[in-house]
Amino acid sequence: MDPSNRADDALIADFHTVLRRILEQLPGDGGGQRLSDALREHLGTPPHLLAVVAAPVPAHRLVDADIALSEVMAADPDATVIGIAGDARHHMSLGDLVQHVHGGGLAVGQVDYDRMPTGPGKDDQRQVVTSGIRLFAFEGHAVAVRQQGMNRQFGRESGTIEVLSQDRDVSDALMARVQELMDERSVIRGQVVTFGSDPYGPGLAGVTFIERPTVDAAAVVLPDGVLDRVAHHVIGMGEQRERLVAHGQHLKRGVLLYGPPGTGKTHTVRHLLSATPGTTAVLLSGGSLRFIHDAAKVARAHQPAIVVLEDCDLVAEDRSFAPMGASPLLFEVLDALDGLDADADVAFILTTNRVEDLEVALSQRPGRVDLAAEIPLPDAEGRRELLRLYGGHLFGSEAISAAAARAEGTTASFAKELVRRAVLAAALSDEPPSDEHLGLALDELMSDAQRLTRSLLGVGSRPDEGLDGAEPGMPSGRLPRPARSVAVFGPSSDGGMTQPG
Repeated sequence: MDPSNRADDALIADFHTVLRRILEQLPGDGGGQRLSDALREHLGTPPHLLAVVAAPVPAHRLVDADIALSEVMAADPDATVIGIAGDARHHMSLGDLVQHVHGGGLAVGQVDYDRMPTGPGKDDQRQVVTSGIRLFAFEGHAVAVRQQGMNRQFGRESGTIEVLSQDRDVSDALMARVQELMDERSVIRGQVVTFGSDPYGPGLAGVTFIERPTVDAAAVVLPDGVLDRVAHHVIGMGEQRERLVAHGQHLKRGVLLYGPPGTGKTHTVRHLLSATPGTTAVLLSGGSLRFIHDAAKVARAHQPAIVVLEDCDLVAEDRSFAPMGASPLLFEVLDALDGLDADADVAFILTTNRVEDLEVALSQRPGRVDLAAEIPLPDAEGRRELLRLYGGHLFGSEAISAAAARAEGTTASFAKELVRRAVLAAALSDEPPSDEHLGLALDELMSDAQRLTRSLLGVGSRPDEGLDGAEPGMPSGRLPRPARSVAVFGPSSDGGMTQPG
C-alpha cells in the first residue's frame, strides 16, 4: 500500500476525532445537561436509534397543535418541556439533533414561545411553543414530542410535530390523537376568519380573526323574496342537514350574488354571517382567493361552514399565481368547490359585479353553483326603505320620499352616504339634522362636480351604460358587454332562479 495513502487516512481519522470532540465539548462548557442524555433518560434508550414520526403543521393550525399537545400532555403529572440550546434548533430536524455527531454535544436550553391570536379580541391570544420538546407518557409509554413553529427566516414554510418513542405504533397513535384534538379544539371553529399573505414571501402567513357582524334581516333592503331565497339556500339547508342526508341529498351548495357595485351584496353576506352564530366562516377576496384550497380544508374540518369568495370576477382570467399556461385562478376556485364531499355541510357564497366574466366558466362546470340571485339597483320603494333605514329617525317621510324620487338609478351605498353627508352638513352648521340638510346633501351628490364620487358609490358603473347616459357617472374604461342571461346556472330547488333585468 502506498505510504502516502496511509498518511492521508490517518490524517482524516485524526481530523474526525478532533471535530467530534469540538462538537461534543463546546456546548457543554456551561455545564448544562446534554439533549441526547435528557432524551435517553426519559425514553430509556439511545434516541438516535428510534424512528421519528413527523407531520407538518400549517401556519393557521399552530395554535390548534399547541392546544392539542398540551391536552395530551396534561394526562401525565410528571410531564415537562425542555428547549434546545444554540442556533442548530432552527435548522435541524429532531432526527438530525439526536444523531451522535450533532445531538451528542447539543445542550438542553430555553423553550421558545410566541403569542398568537385565538380570536378577534385584543386579549384573545395564547402563548404557543415554537421550539421545544415535550417529555411525557402517552398510554403508559414514554414519548418525546418536538414542537416547532414556522419561520421563513430559516426556510420553514410551516411548523412541525415530531414524535420519538420506543414503539412506532405508539408514535402513530399519538399523532392521530393530536390530529383529532386539533380539529375538536380548534380556535378557528365557529369563528369568522380570513387568510393573509406572508409579506416576506408567497406562502400563507396565518389567519386573521374577524368580529362576527351583526346585521338584522330588517337592515337588508332587497326586492321581495330575494333575501328569503338566499337565506333558505344557505341557512335553511344546513338546518335540515339530517333529513337531507337521510334521503340521500347532498349538503354542499353554492350561491352566486351578482349585480352592480354598491347594491348590497356584501351587506347580504354580512347578514348571513350574523344569522349563523357558531358556523365557521372563511372570507376570501381578490388575490387571497389563491388560498381557496386552504379555505376548503378549514371548512371541511370545521363544519358547518361558510366560505365567502368576494369579487370573483377579479380572478376570472388571473394566472399570476399559477405556472405559465395554467388555468385561471377562477378554475382553482371551482375545483375547490367540486373537491368537497357531497355530505359536507359547507356553503360557498360567490359575489361579483360582472357576472358576464363568470358565466362561461360556471356554465362549463355545472353543479358548483346551484342558486344565482341578482342584487339589483333599488327601485323607488327600495330607495325610500334605505333612506328610512339610515335616516328615518332624522328626517321626515316627505323629505325622504322626495329624495328617493330624485335619486333614481342610485345604489344602497349612495343612500348611506347621502344620510352621512346630511348629518355632516348639519354638524358644520351647528344645527340638528333637518329635511333641509338632506336636500342640500342630495344637491351636492347629484351635481356634476360629484360624478366621480357617484361612480365610487356604484352609481353609473353598470356595464350596459354608455358614456352619454342620463346618469353616466365616471367612465369605467371598458367597452360595454352584451347582456347575457345567467339561466345556465340551473334553477334552484325552490324554483327561485332570478333572471337578470
